[in-house]
Amino acid sequence: MKSSVYITRKLPEEIIDKLSQYFHVRMWGEENIPVPREILMKEIENIDGLICLLTEKIDEEVIAKAKHLKIISNVAVGYNNINLPAAARKGIIVTNTPGVLTETTADLTFALLMAAARRVVNASDVLRSGKWGAWSLMEFTGQDIYGATLGIIGLGRIGEALVKRAKGFDMNVLYYNRTRKQDKERELGIHYVELKDLLQQSDYVCLMLPYSAEVHHLISKEELSLMKPNAILINTARGGIVDEEALYEALRNGDIWGAGLDVFEQEPVTMDHPLLSLSNVVTLPHIGSASVKTRMRMANLAVDNLVKVLNGEEPITPVQQYKETSKSSVKTVNE
Repeated sequence: MKSSVYITRKLPEEIIDKLSQYFHVRMWGEENIPVPREILMKEIENIDGLICLLTEKIDEEVIAKAKHLKIISNVAVGYNNINLPAAARKGIIVTNTPGVLTETTADLTFALLMAAARRVVNASDVLRSGKWGAWSLMEFTGQDIYGATLGIIGLGRIGEALVKRAKGFDMNVLYYNRTRKQDKERELGIHYVELKDLLQQSDYVCLMLPYSAEVHHLISKEELSLMKPNAILINTARGGIVDEEALYEALRNGDIWGAGLDVFEQEPVTMDHPLLSLSNVVTLPHIGSASVKTRMRMANLAVDNLVKVLNGEEPITPVQQYKETSKSSVKTVNE
C-alpha cells in the first residue's frame, strides 16, 4: 500500500510526477495563496509525509492532529515555521534544503545592496512616472560600493559566498559570528570584530544568520544608533531579526541612509506597513532563492528527503533527530 503525501503549495508538474511514482499525492492547488489552516489540519491527520513552505505554520496544534506523519520536508533553509520539539515528541523527522540556494541568495543579497546604494528602484520609478526632468548634478545620487566597508553578521555558507562577491568590488569585509572562524579569515581576507564595532565601522551591514529566539530583534534601536549616518542595512535572512518599528524611525529620521529588505517579520507584508512608505528602502517579496534552477533544486531535495524517510532510509538533510528517551531530544544539525 502506497504512503500518502500532502503538498501545501502548487509545485511544478515534474516534481508531482516524481512523487507520484512512489506515493498517493494530494496538493493545495493555489500557487500564490497559502493553504487555509483548517484544510491543513484536516489533511495532516492521515498522511505519512508533508512537503511545506515557510509560509505554513506547522505548530504544536497542527502536529498534534497527525496520526501517521513520519516526515515534514520544508522547502527552505530556515525552519522557524515548524515546532521542532513538538515534532520530536511524536518521532517526526524534519528536513530542510540547505546548500542548494547558497550562491543564488548571495547574488540576490549583493543585488539588493547595489540597488539600495545606487537608488535604482527610486530612479526607475521617477522615470516611469514621467517625472524625470532635466539632468541635475546631484539628482539620484547614492552611495559608493567599490572600496567601501561591508559588515556581515553571520558567516555561514551564504555569508562566505557574499564575501567573494564583495571582494570583486575591493570591499573591506568585517564579520561577526557566534564563533570566530580564523581559517576563513585567512582564506577570504576578512576581519573578525565584535558586533558593536562592526555596526560602527561598516558602510553596509548585511544580515546572514538563521533566525532563532536568541536573535529576535538583534538589530533594534540601540544597534541602529551605532551605525553610520550613510550606512545601509541589508536583510535577506529573516524579518524577525530586525525590529521593524525601530528601523522605520531610524530611516525616517536619517539616522541611517537606507535599507534593502527581502524579508519581513510578518509575510506577506501588509500594504500599510510603514516601511513601504519610505523612498530610501528597497523592498522585495522574499525572493532570495528565486532562480528557476535553484527553486527546482530545492523542490527536488525536499522530495528526495521525503522519499528516503518514507522508504525507511536516513534523510539527506535532517534538521532534527529524535531519540526515544524519557525526555524528547532535539538536535539541530543544519544551521
